[in-house]
Amino acid sequence: MSAASAGPAHLDDILYPPIEPYESGFLLVGDGQRMYWEQSGNPDGKPVVFLHGGPGAGTSPWQRRFFDPAVYRIVLFDQRGCGRSTPHLSDPAADLRFNTTWHLVADIELLRKNLGIDRWQVFGGSWGSALALAYAESHPAAVTEIVLRGIFTLRRHELEWFYEGGAAAIFPDLWEDYLAPIPVLERSRLIEAYHRRLTDPDPDVHRPAALAWTTWEASTLTLLPDPDLVATMAEPDAAVAFARIENHYFMHGGWFRDGQLIEDVAAIRGIPAVIVQGRYDVCTPIMTAWDLHRAWPEAEYVVVPDASHSATEPGIARALRAAADRFAAS
Repeated sequence: MSAASAGPAHLDDILYPPIEPYESGFLLVGDGQRMYWEQSGNPDGKPVVFLHGGPGAGTSPWQRRFFDPAVYRIVLFDQRGCGRSTPHLSDPAADLRFNTTWHLVADIELLRKNLGIDRWQVFGGSWGSALALAYAESHPAAVTEIVLRGIFTLRRHELEWFYEGGAAAIFPDLWEDYLAPIPVLERSRLIEAYHRRLTDPDPDVHRPAALAWTTWEASTLTLLPDPDLVATMAEPDAAVAFARIENHYFMHGGWFRDGQLIEDVAAIRGIPAVIVQGRYDVCTPIMTAWDLHRAWPEAEYVVVPDASHSATEPGIARALRAAADRFAAS
């Protein structure tokens, strides 16, 4: 296993050692989609499903390491259009019509049934926190516990904060690079302006837009700059798929009514849960985690005082491992 696949070196003292899957495959989920999945850890252990961010980021091997491999049956999968799932949305011909939150919720449930799992822990950060809430609120009987990080629910004001100009107050230099592909007359609706470019079949149009979109996000994920993270996310094919899927979801507000995930939390208030949030998260500001905490006081609420958004930040990683360890015996 390469150092990159094992994860950042500073996580070695925080997370479990690197492991390899004992099983992997592709699940045919319909609509011409093949979803990559894998299992690692203990085949007879406590099931947990990891929901990656983005949408469109895909999973990485180091994400297995939040979980005690002697205790957990660890399930990772790449959501539609990204990672090892096909068709990959770096292909301009790939169809976005069948890539929505509710397709993904159905995919998760199909995967659970195909793996013969009765109930499982749901563990997700950033977009994965939104997907975890959507899945758990739709299928609460299938969920044993919930662990969330960097809370994001795709409310309009959340999207406007990060993609329409609010966060420019903190990163004005990086914001200029995000604005660069968009003509001045289109800058009043940046998500829409990016949508036109990201869906253009011409690589000379969609690639620069994808790189600008993804670099903006990658550059603001951590409290201190992480050039390696930016370089990884800016790999051209991955950046195109990431930006195209994200923008597609944001154009549609995640197919949620505004505020839906927090308003519908009553369906899961009886499920043990931990909410982990970085105090200085610019991508998904703490206001959303606070709103979720107020609606769901039963969930443990952990604010990491010296962190932003990324699960690779030491304080966030420690809190997430602690949450998984807390539920390991339940």
